[in-house]
Amino acid sequence: MPTPDAFEMSTLNSSADRHGAQMRRHPAPFLHGPDHRRHRGIYRRAGQFPKPVFVLILAILGFVSAAGAQEQAQEHPLAITEIAAGVFVHFGAHELMTAGNEGAIANVGFVVGDAAAAVIDTGGSPREGRRLKAAIRSITSKPIRYVINTHAHPDHVFGNAAFEQDGTAQDSAIFLGHRNLPRALAQRGPFYVGAFRRTMDDVLDGIKLIAPQQLIAGEEKLDLGNRILTLRAWRTAHSDNDVTVFDETTHTLFAGDLVFLQHIPVVDGSLRGWLAALPELAAIPAQRVVPGHGSATPWPAALDDERRYLERLARDCRALIAAGAPLAQAARTAGLSEMSHWELFLEYNARNATAAFAELEWE
Repeated sequence: MPTPDAFEMSTLNSSADRHGAQMRRHPAPFLHGPDHRRHRGIYRRAGQFPKPVFVLILAILGFVSAAGAQEQAQEHPLAITEIAAGVFVHFGAHELMTAGNEGAIANVGFVVGDAAAAVIDTGGSPREGRRLKAAIRSITSKPIRYVINTHAHPDHVFGNAAFEQDGTAQDSAIFLGHRNLPRALAQRGPFYVGAFRRTMDDVLDGIKLIAPQQLIAGEEKLDLGNRILTLRAWRTAHSDNDVTVFDETTHTLFAGDLVFLQHIPVVDGSLRGWLAALPELAAIPAQRVVPGHGSATPWPAALDDERRYLERLARDCRALIAAGAPLAQAARTAGLSEMSHWELFLEYNARNATAAFAELEWE
């Protein structure tokens, strides 16, 4: 199996695996506006000294080792943008998951209420998770009550260990996810960890595959203190364990990988299921969406490109099946007219076409 270098992988028994998977990210620029400045000077809100300076002082005084000081000094808070009141996002890098970028290629975020905060996805490594936690602490001292994983892919869950319960009321977070998430982590998690360990090495030190303690089967509401988050579990679409998070106060939707922007969508669950989910997604009364990958965008217009691509892929595959064409032809030609609209089209479209053909030929 080729070395994985993408944020998505299909199940090991999926026909799409024959084409491999490469994990890349599309541009996700910060939003501009009054809140754009919030990610700058983030250290100063945590105290008088930036963390690297503070850790160096501790090393000089003998409280930590020089090696430990160097490692901790590198784990500065993630840059974040406040896209709506109390809603903060770190937009992932436009790169492969590597040691250099610490796996930080997906959008991760948090919402702060009057009483507590909730985290939506933790990133692609324990180190990114710790940096996300540091960013949260630079904004609020309120307890981190919930950690929500939108699905099982490594760039969204590898940072979970940073938020594991430590016995203190301050950060004893409850992990939540789709009812299928424990199974997905059990089946795929060890493969993901082993594969990425080869390319990310010690960046994955301390990684833990933490299953949700609270399972979402339908719709659940979380109260952060005068702030309600509505969590919804979806039928198989992008994956078989997708969850969305809707902030009712600002009408912000965290869609996970049910929504892609700029980056070609990746089918790891069911093409038909994903298409069927789009009208229901569009009906959510959001003003903006934070996709799993891409910039925050007005809703529901953010779905337009994704819908067009998925519909084209389905039409092309059905036409090829009706003509008796082999799967290899679908991998070469299905969806080809969409090439100019998507980044990383060549890296992902053949994989999508293979998965779509295998699903649709049994209609």
